Amino acid sequence: MSDIPTHESGDVRTAWGRTTAWLERNDPEAFAALGGPGSETVIGEAELLMGLELPGEMRQWLLTNDLDAGRQPDGRSCLVALGCETVIPGGHLLLGLTDIQRVYLSQMGLEEMQPSADPDHPFWRREWVPIAAERDGLYGTFLDTLSGTVGTWAEAHDPEEGVYASLFAFLQETADRLEGVSSGDWRGPGKSAGPRKLDPRPEDEPIRLWARANGYLVNDRGRIPAAFREAYEASRR
Repeated sequence: MSDIPTHESGDVRTAWGRTTAWLERNDPEAFAALGGPGSETVIGEAELLMGLELPGEMRQWLLTNDLDAGRQPDGRSCLVALGCETVIPGGHLLLGLTDIQRVYLSQMGLEEMQPSADPDHPFWRREWVPIAAERDGLYGTFLDTLSGTVGTWAEAHDPEEGVYASLFAFLQETADRLEGVSSGDWRGPGKSAGPRKLDPRPEDEPIRLWARANGYLVNDRGRIPAAFREAYEASRR
């Protein structure tokens, strides 16, 4: 994180504090759902499980509030089991450390099982850590632990990198939206470049036709979920 320009980085505790202060005044229920302080031990265990080191900005944020502190998902939970609903860019659920690990391992598993045909544009990179996502994990926001920038991913599109200059910038934008003010331009270098759409692979077309015939919802411009492939192959045996 030390190579991020000073105008793009900052104390995430200050940016996050704006959000928590607003929620405490205006939405006590959401404020109560933010969880308590994070733990260095738990963060270290998560780093070992994911096989990467979290940058200082993210550690500051998680130590201030780990949304999942003291909570565990049940066996019937969606991929994002404990996400917090608040007004953040993209409209996704803000993640605590438990959900961060669940989504990260899911995304890495998908990339390893079905690697992108273009190595320069993978569906997921090992250095990306999710910070917000939909319940099913198909859409979300990630922190690039190498560059410090924040990007987004969405089903049927390539991920968009550099949407926000840093985690600090993302949290500042979150607070701005809650407070109805503008404290600066927090966009990153990739903000103006829209997501690159993916063309469906011809070899996937039989699976698409089978899925539609059996009532599965299939996006015309995205990867075929592994579960669809498995069910399709089983139907042919």
